[in-house]
Amino acid sequence: MTVERVDVAGYEFPLEEREADGTLTWDATTMVIVEASAEGATGVGYTYGAAACATVVEEKLRDVVVGSDPMDVGGTWERMVRAIRNLGRPGVVSHAISAADLALWDLKARLLDVSLVELLGAVREEVPVYGSGGFTSLSDEGLERQVVGWVRDRGIPRVKIKVGEDWGRRVERDLERVALARRVVGDGVELYVDANGGYTRKQAVRMGRAFDDHGVVWFEEPVSSDDLEGLREIRDLVQPDVAAGEYGYDLAYFARMLGAGAVDCLQADVTRCGGITEFLRVGALAAAHGVQLSAHCAPAASAAPCAAVHAFRHLEHFADHERIEGIAFDGVLDPKDGVLRPDRSRPGNGLEVKRTDIERFRRS
Repeated sequence: MTVERVDVAGYEFPLEEREADGTLTWDATTMVIVEASAEGATGVGYTYGAAACATVVEEKLRDVVVGSDPMDVGGTWERMVRAIRNLGRPGVVSHAISAADLALWDLKARLLDVSLVELLGAVREEVPVYGSGGFTSLSDEGLERQVVGWVRDRGIPRVKIKVGEDWGRRVERDLERVALARRVVGDGVELYVDANGGYTRKQAVRMGRAFDDHGVVWFEEPVSSDDLEGLREIRDLVQPDVAAGEYGYDLAYFARMLGAGAVDCLQADVTRCGGITEFLRVGALAAAHGVQLSAHCAPAASAAPCAAVHAFRHLEHFADHERIEGIAFDGVLDPKDGVLRPDRSRPGNGLEVKRTDIERFRRS
């Protein structure tokens, strides 16, 4: 039995209006879907990245995956990493490997007629999630509507909003928005902020202390995630947990971050870091350092591997990705009472591509 076929396509999903965080503005999101087929079964993986991810799959990874043993996902992952040596691992290339790896794990589970969460070896039945969005581009009314929707309508007791607006130039506005979020969700909800690296070190310390007055317990990327010394300095001086890691593309990146004592909670994105194969290694690395792992975005791809990580905190249920995954796939999980429960009743990850629905968004 071998992998007989690999298909890849890129889709661009436009937004109704532009969105922004502290350091970036966007008006569309690209998803690249990879499908690997064998013996009448097809596994589905995807990543959020440039359409160039599809080119990497087509030109560098397809020949590695086709003809491989679908039961030997780890071996195929190793060969994919070797095949891209001259391209470099970070960025687009790692996104492409991630999507292919996700497809291969899904294919293996489907061939074995088991759910992906069973194949990976779940250590929990439920995956805690937090509502994420809170863009700096939202009006006060829009922000209130979004965070209240997560808490009251969806039963999610953890919410995150963006801060660091205009690279930290609007700190008063940041504080106003945090105060608004706290006021409308009440005291019983965990409140998180994400600066996307928009602050300077000392500015981040001042803001972290001010956020603490509003009961903020999570301070994500107060400075660039590449500034490990700065993250450690801020971590030592503020009360909220400092988190980073979503831009990690290989195990060595996470080892450096943990070795520097830079974070209270490590983040990783299964659609960026190298797929499920590397994500589980990152989870083990975090546990060895006495640190929990939090998963970044892509909830439909993340739920099953998150259930298999021992030192796990929560999964980011990102507003944009929830919308896109609902358009792209049948079988997307809906959070209830603040958790996702991976589906054990369907083989693989339980996702089926809604080809007719997404064809109009296809770009490659």
